[in-house]
Amino acid sequence: QVQLVESGGGSVQAGDSLRLSCAASGRTFSAYVMAWFRQAPGKEREFVAGINRSNSNTNYADSVKGRFTISRDNAKNTVYLQMNSLKPEDTAVYYCAARQDIRVLTTTRYHYWGQGTQVTVSS
Repeated sequence: QVQLVESGGGSVQAGDSLRLSCAASGRTFSAYVMAWFRQAPGKEREFVAGINRSNSNTNYADSVKGRFTISRDNAKNTVYLQMNSLKPEDTAVYYCAARQDIRVLTTTRYHYWGQGTQVTVSS
């Protein structure tokens, strides 16, 4: 069982940066592929970024490539999402997800989810 708690969301202006954090409980954090998803009002939850267990491979949605960076610190049981050059269309609730697997999935087939943190970007 893994519990995920996101933090770091907020309201910013276009062009600003935010860093989201997701703290995981348990002693087997390094066994999980981690990912960030987001869901805007009236839209389906979509994949944003994912990272494999060893921090050696990442995957990004085209809409955030070059602006967002996912990383993890297995010693701290934490995964991060650095978001730069934010745009109004990045406004959404951002969710952290975990999957006991070796590959990053871009679908929502993850085993554990956090409660989400709101990111609002105004123009």
